[in-house]
Amino acid sequence: MTDPNTSQDNGLVSAKDQPGMERHRPTVDEYFTQFANLAATRSTCVRRQVGAVLVRDKHILATGYNGAPMNMVHCTTETCLRLKTGVKPGERHELCRGVHAEQNAIIQCALHGVSSRGATLYVTHSPCTICAKMLINAGIARVVVKRKYPDEDGIQMLKDSGVKIDFLEK
Repeated sequence: MTDPNTSQDNGLVSAKDQPGMERHRPTVDEYFTQFANLAATRSTCVRRQVGAVLVRDKHILATGYNGAPMNMVHCTTETCLRLKTGVKPGERHELCRGVHAEQNAIIQCALHGVSSRGATLYVTHSPCTICAKMLINAGIARVVVKRKYPDEDGIQMLKDSGVKIDFLEK
């Protein structure tokens, strides 16, 4: 058996053995966070683009991004009530007609008959309190967050319920 960290029998030399060819292989958390970043690029929210990926056993179960419900017109600066009224991030979530990325990932699991129990959620921003409640009830075991969102109550709720939460950016 060939050691994957050394030269291969097929004549190929690993990148680490070639000067100037070093590369960073992302950790599992970094890898799936990149998928959450990609999902965020589909967001239709005018205030913040958020992406989420549900993963179990290193396999993607579902993705989600924030925006208007399907078959509805996308949000605009004219239709965003939170923007118009100057609502601060992390407050008055009920004023938003958009569906959050975490919610959409859970909904995709439900639509396609995939259990989210025991899954890890990779998300670009920490979950709000509404999403935290949904994640808890969906059986999510762990949440990996790229950056904090100004709603500490959601983070605390996850911790209080036993959901493990890890932050990639401090």
